[in-house]
Amino acid sequence: MMLIDDNGWLQGCEHLASPNFDARTAGDIDLLVIHNISLPPGEFGGDGVQCLFTNTLDRNAHPYYRTIPEGRLSSHFYIRRDGQLIQFVSVLQRAWHAGASVWQGRTRCNDFAIGVELEGTDSVPFTDAQYAVLHQLTLTLRAAFPIAGIAGHSHIAPDRKTDPGPCFDWLRYLVELSVK
Repeated sequence: MMLIDDNGWLQGCEHLASPNFDARTAGDIDLLVIHNISLPPGEFGGDGVQCLFTNTLDRNAHPYYRTIPEGRLSSHFYIRRDGQLIQFVSVLQRAWHAGASVWQGRTRCNDFAIGVELEGTDSVPFTDAQYAVLHQLTLTLRAAFPIAGIAGHSHIAPDRKTDPGPCFDWLRYLVELSVK
């Protein structure tokens, strides 16, 4: 099992600190939100996502980058196609991944959620390595926090978002969690 230290950092993975976070409001961290992202869209293996989350994205490096609205984004975790896990924000802090969102009548999901980005798109299946790391990460987060809900970005912001998309195998993920 992976371990989270007293400062909210997962041990045994790469840490790439994002400046895009702030303090959580009072209350339990009890929601896990799964996303997908690739920059440029549909291209895997580059450093676009890391640059976006650390405010170092060169908007002239690719035409798509100029279409990204100015703003500061982050996620707690990012799982690459090969299973590499990167943490950007301490889980004790509020990452800026969900935007305007609602879960079971509660607004501002960033206040009580942990965000996990999977390198991918809505139209490409995720890899076995990603599911394996997501499974272990979820078990670790559930051991450390009272995670009562797991949702896709599309569940908490259905008018704006579609991720993790139809290629995310919810049944596989949830069955693996129940087997432990």
